[in-house]
Amino acid sequence: MPRPHLVLAPSLGTTHTLWAPQLPALSARFEVIPWNLPGHGDAPASALIPGPGPGQGQGQGQGQGQGPEPEPGPGPKSGPARIEALGELVLARLDALGVGRFAFAGVSLGAAVGAWLAAHHPERVESLALLCTSAHFGPPEPWAERAAAVRAGGLGAVADSAPDRWFTPGFPAPGNILAEHHRVDPEAYAVCCEILAGLDLRPDLARITAPTLVLAGRDDTATPPPHARELADGIRDAQLVELPRAGHLANVERPRAVTEALLQHFTSTHPDPLRQAGESARRSVLGDAHVDRAQARTTPFTARFQDFITRYAWGEIWGGSDVEVAAGGGVPGPGWAGGRATLDRRTRSVITLTALVAGGHKDELALHVKGALRGGLSPDEIADVLLQCAVYCSVPAANSAFAVAERAISEYAAQEAQEAQEASHGADHVQAAHRGAPEQTRTDGEDD
Repeated sequence: MPRPHLVLAPSLGTTHTLWAPQLPALSARFEVIPWNLPGHGDAPASALIPGPGPGQGQGQGQGQGQGPEPEPGPGPKSGPARIEALGELVLARLDALGVGRFAFAGVSLGAAVGAWLAAHHPERVESLALLCTSAHFGPPEPWAERAAAVRAGGLGAVADSAPDRWFTPGFPAPGNILAEHHRVDPEAYAVCCEILAGLDLRPDLARITAPTLVLAGRDDTATPPPHARELADGIRDAQLVELPRAGHLANVERPRAVTEALLQHFTSTHPDPLRQAGESARRSVLGDAHVDRAQARTTPFTARFQDFITRYAWGEIWGGSDVEVAAGGGVPGPGWAGGRATLDRRTRSVITLTALVAGGHKDELALHVKGALRGGLSPDEIADVLLQCAVYCSVPAANSAFAVAERAISEYAAQEAQEAQEASHGADHVQAAHRGAPEQTRTDGEDD
């Protein structure tokens, strides 16, 4: 099953690395396509302005792992640059990759590009997330003045003052983001300022039909929360999230909160029954703590592997009937025959323990011994499995497996006892509260 595509677009003065805090979680669920504004990062300025800008050689690519080929697209047009020029560059890039429909998340100017795409190409945009942005970025004069200043003196002063516009006071601005701002092509930056000066998407908002999340930082001075509320009011059924203690680059300042909001939005608009079944089965067998740790350790490098084991190992194999349940009925998933599961989870645990003993995978064996106990196997049944392994795998392999399993069983029993004790304490507190409640009620009645 192919994964849905998700375009990530940054703000003016930043590159797709702005999305680094969210990339592991999003890459685990989507085929992420990073996109840069012209003249930012390795995206050629020539896509927006006539001729190559300073330092912009022929054939610069963009995005992660892209080769040295020029930015596809119609190239610069005469007259003032407009937001559609950026939107057309996004579409040209996606067309070159063979991508039809896609989800889109952007910050500030990058989000405005997404809003334009959703309004003018609704057949392409499946869902949309607009972060710290606006339909109208204020009067044109300040943007024209900034464009003139950059053309005259370069990006130095503008880049040096960026932390005050991007973050709340006292937040340590990431050095790599600031360094990338200094490397932006000045002319491309100035043209983007002119796009912002002439931008007014307010008449287009009612045309957006894609499920939309609007996210604002309450301390954002560049696009304050009223701008986000205007977007949410203008886009049908848009969801609005306002994050406290967050400035203009909220995804950097509040990475976890933004990641959770994006995942909740995009997973609800792109349901994946196989992943849902896989996550359910994985948590049921291995426990929430282990799965949470594994997800927290996910990196862009390991995201595809995590997706593989979640959707296929846990969804198709372990999930079995859960695939049908998560999908809301329909054709049963693998592991079913004639409308029934061919193997239950106890049996799968037995098979898995045997395979891990045979392969000598001791760490995974300990994990799955606990999973087998969680799934209903008793310590005696696990011991029988290991005895069988002694016959068909080897006595030394079974000897090591017994040592690993004994420790795992003891750890599991201790954890169970601790959880039972905590639950008992919680119940005692509830009972004490109930015992005190009538007295408080009577006192309240007397006061009345």
